[in-house]
Amino acid sequence: MKSRIALQAALWTAAAVAGAPAFAQTATGPANSAAPAAMTTAPANTKTATPHKANDRVEKHIKSLHDQLKITAAQEGQWEPVAQTMRDNAEQIDTLVEKRNANTSMTALDDLNSYAEFTQANSDGVKKLTAVFTPLYNNLSDDQKKNADKIFSQGENRRVVHNKKPEKAKTPAKG
Repeated sequence: MKSRIALQAALWTAAAVAGAPAFAQTATGPANSAAPAAMTTAPANTKTATPHKANDRVEKHIKSLHDQLKITAAQEGQWEPVAQTMRDNAEQIDTLVEKRNANTSMTALDDLNSYAEFTQANSDGVKKLTAVFTPLYNNLSDDQKKNADKIFSQGENRRVVHNKKPEKAKTPAKG
């Protein structure tokens, strides 16, 4: 059960990248408000994450990213497809979570197939998001692009920190 929850949390993290530049949020709020909306983590127990709460999180991430990127009125037409793709991707992941949670007696093969569905949805979602974000990014000012690069790279920085090998404990000098 614990590994199933951990898998769901990992899948939500990956799915969020595809589903909502809503990067780095917990159930109680953003861990890093500068992080984009697509890198969220799901609550530890996704069964308690109702679609309404998930939708609220996505909308908060969309607004946060909009504000962080300083989207202008002239850029709104290119922003809206980005926001809608984030919503659509999140909805697809919510559907997969509900399907997975409804299956109370998963076999090892069911579990692997479910993971494959999440992985595929994540991959497809990233591709969709990239396709609609590209025209917006290309239309951003140089300062907005630098800001976007910084916002999106923060997810990478977290992965580098998490993948870092722990330092060896220093032993006290004997004297």
